Amino acid sequence: MYLEIVQMGNVCRCSAIDARTNIEVSIVAPATYSRYTMEQNAIRKLRRVLEQREQGGGGSGGTVA
Repeated sequence: MYLEIVQMGNVCRCSAIDARTNIEVSIVAPATYSRYTMEQNAIRKLRRVLEQREQGGGGSGGTVA
Protein backbone atom coordinates (compact mmCIF):
# COMPACT_ATOMS: atom_id res chain seq x y z
CA MET A 1 0.00 0.00 0.00
CA TYR A 2 1.22 3.46 -0.87
CA LEU A 3 0.16 6.66 0.89
CA GLU A 4 0.52 10.21 -0.37
CA ILE A 5 -0.42 13.46 1.35
CA VAL A 6 -0.52 16.76 -0.55
CA GLN A 7 -1.34 20.03 1.17
CA MET A 8 -3.45 22.47 -0.84
CA GLY A 9 -3.96 25.62 1.18
CA ASN A 10 -5.88 24.84 4.35
CA VAL A 11 -6.77 21.26 3.31
CA CYS A 12 -4.81 18.10 2.56
CA ARG A 13 -5.56 15.35 0.08
CA CYS A 14 -4.50 11.92 1.31
CA SER A 15 -4.46 9.10 -1.24
CA ALA A 16 -4.09 5.39 -0.52
CA ILE A 17 -3.16 3.04 -3.36
CA ASP A 18 -3.32 -0.75 -3.25
CA ALA A 19 -0.12 -2.04 -4.87
CA ARG A 20 -1.69 -5.33 -5.95
CA THR A 21 -4.81 -3.97 -7.70
CA ASN A 22 -3.75 -0.35 -8.39
CA ILE A 23 -7.03 0.84 -6.86
CA GLU A 24 -6.68 4.37 -5.48
CA VAL A 25 -8.91 6.27 -3.07
CA SER A 26 -8.55 9.79 -1.72
CA ILE A 27 -9.88 11.77 1.20
CA VAL A 28 -9.76 15.50 1.82
CA ALA A 29 -9.21 16.72 5.36
CA PRO A 30 -8.36 19.96 7.12
CA ALA A 31 -4.62 20.61 7.21
CA THR A 32 -4.90 20.75 11.01
CA TYR A 33 -5.64 16.99 11.17
CA SER A 34 -2.71 14.82 12.18
CA ARG A 35 -0.91 12.80 9.53
CA TYR A 36 -1.92 9.64 11.40
CA THR A 37 -5.63 10.55 11.29
CA MET A 38 -5.55 11.29 7.56
CA GLU A 39 -3.66 8.09 6.78
CA GLN A 40 -5.98 5.92 8.89
CA ASN A 41 -9.08 7.39 7.22
CA ALA A 42 -7.64 6.80 3.75
CA ILE A 43 -6.64 3.23 4.67
CA ARG A 44 -10.14 2.51 6.03
CA LYS A 45 -11.69 3.85 2.84
CA LEU A 46 -9.37 1.74 0.67
CA ARG A 47 -10.20 -1.40 2.67
CA ARG A 48 -13.92 -0.67 2.31
CA VAL A 49 -13.58 -0.26 -1.47
CA LEU A 50 -11.55 -3.48 -1.76
CA GLU A 51 -14.14 -5.39 0.29
CA GLN A 52 -16.95 -4.07 -1.90
CA ARG A 53 -15.08 -5.17 -5.02
CA GLU A 54 -14.56 -8.67 -3.57
CA GLN A 55 -18.29 -8.91 -2.91
CA GLY A 56 -19.10 -7.93 -6.48
CA GLY A 57 -20.27 -4.42 -5.60
CA GLY A 58 -17.47 -2.64 -7.41
CA GLY A 59 -18.84 -0.42 -10.13
CA SER A 60 -16.95 1.76 -12.53
CA GLY A 61 -16.08 4.37 -9.94
CA GLY A 62 -17.50 7.21 -7.95
CA THR A 63 -20.55 9.39 -8.32
CA VAL A 64 -20.57 12.57 -10.36
CA ALA A 65 -22.89 15.27 -9.05
